[in-house]
Amino acid sequence: MLLNGLHVVNISRFPFSGKWKERYLHPMRILVMGDIHGAYKAVLQCLQRAGFDYERDRLIQLGDVADGYDEVYLCVEELMKIKNLVSIRGNHDDWFYEFIQTGIHPQQWEQGGKATAISYLRLKGQEPLTGEESYSSITVLDSAAIPHSHQQFFASQRLYYIDDENNCFVHGGFHRQVPFTQQLAYTYYWDRSLWMAALSYEAFNRGNSKKSRFAMATPFTTVFIGHTPTLHWKREQPMEAANVCNLDTGAGHGGRLTIMDVHTRVYWQSDPVNTLYNKSWR
Repeated sequence: MLLNGLHVVNISRFPFSGKWKERYLHPMRILVMGDIHGAYKAVLQCLQRAGFDYERDRLIQLGDVADGYDEVYLCVEELMKIKNLVSIRGNHDDWFYEFIQTGIHPQQWEQGGKATAISYLRLKGQEPLTGEESYSSITVLDSAAIPHSHQQFFASQRLYYIDDENNCFVHGGFHRQVPFTQQLAYTYYWDRSLWMAALSYEAFNRGNSKKSRFAMATPFTTVFIGHTPTLHWKREQPMEAANVCNLDTGAGHGGRLTIMDVHTRVYWQSDPVNTLYNKSWR
């Protein structure tokens, strides 16, 4: 029926009820979350503040679950509770996955890796020592001690995800002059050139009523990235340039973790992570 020119649906007359009626009234939302870096408390704050439904909503997490704060294990446990999770591989996740596969950490647990090791050492009842951890003390962590479900979590992370609306979700970026699927694997989680080119594009076109097209060999509606903290531009909020949206709002460097509704672009943030933890290992 029409009410003030708007179509109004009388749900009580629909030929379904229960969970099907609930799904119609409250459809799945698609949310995207930036770099976590072991900040479990920030993950909980974001999911709670966004009103995330673990059974119905989809979460696309942009990578770097590992390294930084010492609750990586708890972060993975929480993410695995989400029924519709898309987990993207970050460069820090790739380092930890190499350790899982080979028993050798390629960065010798530097770059925040000590925090990841500490979070799994706790499973063996080894509480971390106070003060700086030496590399030799971390080497007691055996890759076989990583729970199988966590090994599978890191093994199954995707290099990228493209949704039905041609949005691309990738940790770092890609070379925009090269067809998207022809990139080397590490490019997707190491590249920063896409974001820097998008910023240059915005600066060049600032004030122009007719912007030139931000060219890509493989065009996307929007590209959602992490990897390059917005703190470099003194911002704790997501940044957008051209059709690239950067959600790394610095959680790994004491800033905030961000979760965003892909369709509405409404976002929620944690408290500054340096107020939630006493120590970062990065």
